[in-house]
Amino acid sequence: MSVSQMSPDDRRPSVWGDSGLLARAMTAGSRRHVTVLKQGFVFLFVALAALVSTLIPWLPVSDAPSMWAGVFAAFCGVVFAAGVSRQPRLLRWEIVVPAADFVAVGLLRYGTGDSASVFVPIILLPIVWIAVWPGRWSIVWLLIGSAVTFLLPFAIEPSGRPPSEFIRIAFSLAIYATIGLAINELARQASRKVQLSRAQQQSVEREIDRAAIIQQSLLPPKTSLLPEMFSVRGRCIPARTVGGDFYDWYPTPDGIALTVGDVMGKGVGAGMIAAAVRSVIRSSSDDLDPAVALQRATTGLASGDSDVDIQFTTCFHARITPSGEIRWADGGHGLAVIRRATGLVEALRSADLPVGLGDRWTSYSDQLLPGDTLVCISDGVLDLFPDELHAFSQFQLLLISSGDPSDIVQQITELVGDDEQSDDVTIVAATFAPALTRA
Repeated sequence: MSVSQMSPDDRRPSVWGDSGLLARAMTAGSRRHVTVLKQGFVFLFVALAALVSTLIPWLPVSDAPSMWAGVFAAFCGVVFAAGVSRQPRLLRWEIVVPAADFVAVGLLRYGTGDSASVFVPIILLPIVWIAVWPGRWSIVWLLIGSAVTFLLPFAIEPSGRPPSEFIRIAFSLAIYATIGLAINELARQASRKVQLSRAQQQSVEREIDRAAIIQQSLLPPKTSLLPEMFSVRGRCIPARTVGGDFYDWYPTPDGIALTVGDVMGKGVGAGMIAAAVRSVIRSSSDDLDPAVALQRATTGLASGDSDVDIQFTTCFHARITPSGEIRWADGGHGLAVIRRATGLVEALRSADLPVGLGDRWTSYSDQLLPGDTLVCISDGVLDLFPDELHAFSQFQLLLISSGDPSDIVQQITELVGDDEQSDDVTIVAATFAPALTRA
């Protein structure tokens, strides 16, 4: 006896696994790049303001060195932001960037007419930037920064300031603080929603991973008690973490049983239906008629609720005796063949409906000769061939080259490759080889 089963595609990593660390790394990386982008806009507006003030005569320039010093301060912010994007450890000092902006706008304000400057609204850019940071302390930082912008001219030129200037500054700071509080609250609520959504997604993905593990445990084991005159190979490669395809083999009182099924749909729902159908069919091992197994599966899927969508499963189920007699029933599957030892490929056809739709199935019988191989696939295998209309014929041509179960499964696996497929891919091949039976 030679029995082997290859588990679902182990090339696909767990949906989450280390993805929490990955998500945080991506968030930090995005934040660093956004820092450069935001600072680039601040520098652009400050430089444009200085250039416009220089070129347009009716815009006052009260102190050109201070104005261009403001441009230089904004440029220093860009340089530091670029450093943050390259060195993640500098992200903790991100406050330096908007601080440079507050100084830049203060110098620009003083150099373009102080209280008459038309470029003060630029201060809103670093204010909004800081306000979206988590925590209420960001409001304190933006107030300090705004105060620096408005009071910097007082530090450069302390005298000659009317009292009304202080009232205007205080009123402006109150408005900016209110704006900052509103933005901070909106950002906090949005962050909570994102965290809640992420937690829910992680919970769902963990459940999907558990479902995938359970589904893999339902596949036939690598070592089985099948009679030694059968050589069996199988492979299931789901399109998602949990697939709707399933296959099974197990010993029966009269030999062995093989099953391949394909549930309508994909994902966890299809995987649950697949597990249910597989379990019901396996529980019918005491009945020699394979059609009975499909009947029981349909009964198990029946629902008394008329509002529930119909779930159906195409399914091929066969029983093979030690003498090579094969009895099989096909519920809308139509993708099973016998590859004769001579190289001839015979399709096993049936007009019966899938499990969940039909109410009666017919059992058929055939005879396997030594070296003959029963092969059954899911329709995802046909998607691997380039010519959709002639995919089944191309699959039959593939079988002509070899009747060894290992070769057949390997060739189909190589067709899948590393690309994502649109449907689950499942194949089972069983060769009748009585000459291998031990004396």
